Amino acid sequence: MTTIKNLVPAYATHPGLMLADEIEANGYNQIDFAKLIDLKRSQLNEIIKGKRNINADLALLLEKALGIDADFWMEAQKNYDLDKARIEAKNKEQLEAIEIWNVTKEFIPVSFFKKEQIITGNPLLDINKVKEIYNVDNLDQLAILSVQHNYARFKKSNTLKTDVVNIMGWVKLVQYKASQLKVMPFDNENKELLIEKLRNVLFENKNVLPTVQNVLHENGIKLVYQTKGEKTPVDGVSFWSNGNPAIGMTLRHNRMDNFAFTLFHELGHIYEHLINNNQAEFIDLDLKNEKEEYRNSLEEKQANHFAENSLIKDEDWNEFKKNLDQNNTDEAIIAFAKRIKINPSIVRGRVCFTLNNFRSFTEISNEIN
Repeated sequence: MTTIKNLVPAYATHPGLMLADEIEANGYNQIDFAKLIDLKRSQLNEIIKGKRNINADLALLLEKALGIDADFWMEAQKNYDLDKARIEAKNKEQLEAIEIWNVTKEFIPVSFFKKEQIITGNPLLDINKVKEIYNVDNLDQLAILSVQHNYARFKKSNTLKTDVVNIMGWVKLVQYKASQLKVMPFDNENKELLIEKLRNVLFENKNVLPTVQNVLHENGIKLVYQTKGEKTPVDGVSFWSNGNPAIGMTLRHNRMDNFAFTLFHELGHIYEHLINNNQAEFIDLDLKNEKEEYRNSLEEKQANHFAENSLIKDEDWNEFKKNLDQNNTDEAIIAFAKRIKINPSIVRGRVCFTLNNFRSFTEISNEIN
């Protein structure tokens, strides 16, 4: 905690300034006063300009000449010396911080963190905040993080739409925010009940974002909504956070079908993968920016199937898609969605994906309420 004692002044006040005021207040000029205390005028001028200090002998002379205790002048000199030392130490610390920051900023999304008010622009403050967010003891570890398996795949990407520094920064910020959350204990046995609750929230489409968050928190799963920065085409991330599984979502499309699939895709990673590996971390980009190797991995296929089957049961979907060309109408989609109690925009999103046709006209709202 910062106290008055720990505060560093902007500048140190030399007692010579106070001496000049007292000389004038007592009706002396510098020449006469120098003669009075048997001091060369040049020496007095150096004291007034802060180039020479007040010692004990001079303090006694000032006491007699001005009627101000010698202790006052010695205390003023001591405070000046201490303030000057503190300022010099702070300046040295600031210079060192700037030097460290010039290296650090290559490994963090500076503009994104500024926009999110994570960093202030003062390296002395920002270095500690970055350590906290990235959960590192020293900033040299940032370079090591960027080449870890989870992030190395973005570094190897040839697309101009992804940036490993920005993606890593987004993930670390989500993980930091998740670490601040307190939720109920997680119970894997509540999976089916949780899925049913979430389907109902999506079906009713009222106050969806906070309601989904509350439902997950009540079931021991942390959920963080975090906007993305530039070159960060992330939909979601799933990981383990202080004893609970956690999900981060960007909401970058802000559409019901995308929100629902991303949510359940990350839940798929939790129930299919994270419960058996609390060190795993799954970062999911949109399909256009995702490398085929990752997109076709077993974990991604399992998470995709979990999402698809949780939102629309396989048997229901297989029956519906038998006549998909005929069923690709708003009326058919709404009737099917009503029968299985799921938001119709989710069904339409599945139809568009299956037919690879996202431009057909529809009056079905994809808005998240």
